[in-house]
Amino acid sequence: MADLTPNSSFSLTLRLQIPNRVGMLASVTQAIATTGGNLGQIDLIEQTRNESTRDLTVDAASTEHAETIVQAVKVLPDIKLLSVYDRTFNLHRGGKISIASRIPLKSVSDLAMAYTPGVGRICTAIAQDPEEVYNLTIKQNTVAIVTDGSAVLGLGNLGPAAALPVMEGKAMLFKEFAGLDAFPICLATQNTDEIVQTVKNLAPVFGGVNLEDIAAPRCFEIEQRLRQELDIPVFHDDQHGTAIVTLAALFNALKLVHKSMAEIRIVINGAGAAGVAIARLLRKAGAEKIWMCDSKGIISTSRTDLTEEKREFAVKAQGTLAGAMQGADVFIGVSVPGVLTPEMVQSMAKDPIVFAMANPIPEIQPELVSKIVAVMATGRSDYPNQINNVLAFPGVFRGALDCRAQTITTRMYLEAASAIASLVKPSDLAREHIIPSVFDERVVTAVAAAVQRAAREEGIARS
Repeated sequence: MADLTPNSSFSLTLRLQIPNRVGMLASVTQAIATTGGNLGQIDLIEQTRNESTRDLTVDAASTEHAETIVQAVKVLPDIKLLSVYDRTFNLHRGGKISIASRIPLKSVSDLAMAYTPGVGRICTAIAQDPEEVYNLTIKQNTVAIVTDGSAVLGLGNLGPAAALPVMEGKAMLFKEFAGLDAFPICLATQNTDEIVQTVKNLAPVFGGVNLEDIAAPRCFEIEQRLRQELDIPVFHDDQHGTAIVTLAALFNALKLVHKSMAEIRIVINGAGAAGVAIARLLRKAGAEKIWMCDSKGIISTSRTDLTEEKREFAVKAQGTLAGAMQGADVFIGVSVPGVLTPEMVQSMAKDPIVFAMANPIPEIQPELVSKIVAVMATGRSDYPNQINNVLAFPGVFRGALDCRAQTITTRMYLEAASAIASLVKPSDLAREHIIPSVFDERVVTAVAAAVQRAAREEGIARS
């Protein structure tokens, strides 16, 4: 099921030479509109008496669509296409992050303090009191973003090099939203023992570890072992970040439809890292009836092909996703595009809640069920109610590092979800506003405070 909506992921800049005659620019914009492109900014680069050079920004829906737009402009009489560049590729060219010094080196004395011989005094101080590493180095504010490239976005096992652009982006989010320095660690191994040992060997530099895009079920063991063997917070964002934001959204959606967590039946489609983590956290939040489905249908006690994690959520019911949806109150999708049909949504209980979070194309396009659902959410920024992990992980790490938490706990997840949900005031709560914007500056502060409070109450804060 293709999504034909133009978006900034497929954004182009066309540089055109256009004669200074009435209607020439209009012919260009008309060609773009006719081919389904979404015209953005138009910049005048240079102008003479006879012609002008302009940059036109255009959003397309796919690479093929972008080429169609380019060809439509190319064939226009008297319009000269000087260059085309893909804005997304251009943004990534040369990488998206860099290392910058916090202090200037402008004199011999600066150098003597920052490096030899002065730095020797700092090394000795840390050797004598290892806790000083938090005060005298970057460790207190630095996160390792670790992947093996085995489950990159929804693209699959692309390997460590192809995973690097995602990890760079994650580092940007840590910095922009929480002021944390984060660095991509893309490992050239998918062996569980090697990953665990490598992260342990790297740990002295970092105040926390964010695991990312590691395939299930291996990700469960890696996280569990690292939590046991390290004394710094370890957080698998694909699991717990997704679960926190999903729970926050569900808290508010249930207020709108006047249902309680204990009474509803929830169908989760997708039994990978995110699906299992969501199910576990919903249980902790009071959900009692959860039916999980995978590509073979309902995860039933009668099946013999279940992993340990899937067995945790096996139910007596059997059948397909369509069967599971009948009478369900909530659908949560962390699976693949197009698996949910309007008929399935129609079969749900009164005031259905649908979170279709497959990215970039959801389990069902919101337009197909807008008149059926009480509340709809996706993982996309171009629809209301975006369930985005960036609402959770920057604040979780900010709070954990600030109070020097030894680990990250389920209680922290629950408190973080409640904090996110609370940022939507009851008077502002609406079917298209159940979750704060990712650009809401209150989010990181609220989540960090909730995490610190939980850490202190559990006795795992060290400062």
